[in-house]
Amino acid sequence: QVQLVESGGGLAQPGGSLRLSCAASGSIFNINTMGWYRQAPGKQRELVATITSRGSTNYADSVKGRFTISRDNAKNTVYLQMNSLKPEDTAVYYCNARRLLPTKAVEHWGQGTQVTVSS
Repeated sequence: QVQLVESGGGLAQPGGSLRLSCAASGSIFNINTMGWYRQAPGKQRELVATITSRGSTNYADSVKGRFTISRDNAKNTVYLQMNSLKPEDTAVYYCNARRLLPTKAVEHWGQGTQVTVSS
């Protein structure tokens, strides 16, 4: 019902910047919280940042002050501006959308986009 397509990943140098985009389509009307998660090889998927429909944001301590999540409701798109990138930011970044239905919440995931930070 909801399709999420990430883009903007790639290779960046330490200290560089990337901007990730996630476009939502389908049954988007009940989407409440959207967010970005990442998973490095051999590690569990971890929360990076979330944003509610009201614009309230939450960040992992490791990215606070460096990453900014934003949401464009007109374009049904969530963004993640990543500045001051570090090698430890290297991971597959996944877009997440939490859709609130009358009796349950359903989470949707994008296919992921690779972010590699290396010199």
